[in-house]
Amino acid sequence: MHRLKRPGRVGRYLLIFFTLLVLCPLAYSWLMAHFGYGAPPAQRTAAEQVDQVLIRKASRTLSLLKDNRVVASYPIALGGAADGGAKTREGDRKTPEGDYTIDWRNSRSKYFLSLHISYPDADDIAQAKAGGYSPGSHIMIHGQPNGWGWLAPLLQRMDWTDGCIAVTNAEMQDVWSRVPAGTPVRIEP
Repeated sequence: MHRLKRPGRVGRYLLIFFTLLVLCPLAYSWLMAHFGYGAPPAQRTAAEQVDQVLIRKASRTLSLLKDNRVVASYPIALGGAADGGAKTREGDRKTPEGDYTIDWRNSRSKYFLSLHISYPDADDIAQAKAGGYSPGSHIMIHGQPNGWGWLAPLLQRMDWTDGCIAVTNAEMQDVWSRVPAGTPVRIEP
């Protein structure tokens, strides 16, 4: 029977290096998720706020509307399975479709600012109950993961969320300042 050799000095340094290579990004992500949020921008005046948010999944766009006129439009990333239809259950990584409302705002989110969409509504809950599963929850419009905003040029090229709608942090500042709680949201296929 052979005994394992203790790693030499180089082996120990390599082990330490690779351990730190894994642990440092994990620790950074945890710290940023819990403490990396900044102060939200001020709300715009009532005249500058919008009265509807329109999300088009097929074209990957989020548009802010005032009196049925688009005042701003942004490219978005969706849930990883967004092209598979509307969200029906927890964990399906799909983005919902239908008419909802911004029902609360979170300035201390793990993602740079977030606006909660009122999914699931009564119909979504009834459909899930009939199927015997959970409809899911916490669908948000949000920015990038805290501390990782510099990755937006890469992340926004793919659908990376669990069903949420993601924009860059700069875009989220504009959305946050223009969209008050109670704003209707339409999510189209």
